[in-house]
Amino acid sequence: MIFSKIVWNPPVGIDLGFFTIHFYSLMFVVAFSLGYYLMKKIYINDGQSMEHLESILMYAVIATLLGARLGHVIFYQSELITQDFFSVFLPFQFNPEFKFTGFQGLASHGAAIAFVISMTMYAKKVVKKTPLWVLDRVTIPAAFGGIFVRLGNFFNSEIIGNKTSAATGVKFVKAELSEYQVTKLTGIADPKKAYDAVVNNQKFQSVLESLDFRHPAQMYESFGYVFVSFILLYLYWKTDKSKQQGFMFGTYMLLIFFVRFLVEFVKKSQGGFEESWGLISTGQWLSIPFMAVGIYFIVTAKNKTAK
Repeated sequence: MIFSKIVWNPPVGIDLGFFTIHFYSLMFVVAFSLGYYLMKKIYINDGQSMEHLESILMYAVIATLLGARLGHVIFYQSELITQDFFSVFLPFQFNPEFKFTGFQGLASHGAAIAFVISMTMYAKKVVKKTPLWVLDRVTIPAAFGGIFVRLGNFFNSEIIGNKTSAATGVKFVKAELSEYQVTKLTGIADPKKAYDAVVNNQKFQSVLESLDFRHPAQMYESFGYVFVSFILLYLYWKTDKSKQQGFMFGTYMLLIFFVRFLVEFVKKSQGGFEESWGLISTGQWLSIPFMAVGIYFIVTAKNKTAK
């Protein structure tokens, strides 16, 4: 997909007049809905009760959102704990001023940790299987979910890449100009109209030209997850790897975080502890242990064949 010369200034969502369906939230709904559909197919294939399926969505949603939020705060924005504690858990900013922000700042590494913990609890309390039996199967919807979450990031103009002259470059208007900046530059009080003016009004052409083309890192990552998703689908439906407990989970951990590791090379820094650790980004440092865990389960899977 070529993004050459795209100026990205999408609406935040679908305006229904009385309510706006945000594209970012919609992508999460698609991700969890597709995940539920895939798990239903898998459970039918494995002869599992549909009663066990009903609660897995609750476990997955709570763990993913809570883990992703806490992961972001711990790894990238720990100052919030002391400076604006309630914003960690609520979709509001309280300091320095009160305003609705939505749930911003979600880290996939935190989501992965919480997801593994929640699936372990689900395996023991609900389905009465080993944690690895469940983890091997939920990797498929989890990988597909990652595709849509990154699409949501693209709509939100967040997790953007470094400056580039490549054909895939995109100008992320809302990422480069804050609402305060764009309203001050244009003299238009409504941020949406102000952004539209920068993009469409010749008067502000110089402002638009000053913005950099950047790698659409979210789309690179989403595209990588497409391959991971179909590899996992193939392993489950066309091979006997699902009978070797831990193999599919290990494959998921290795490939997903390998994609993340590669994309970090063109991703704009999100902060964290990379400044003190150096060499590579925070996201890459965090991905290494996840990949190592993946390799471990792939190598040892032959000794854990499911009966």
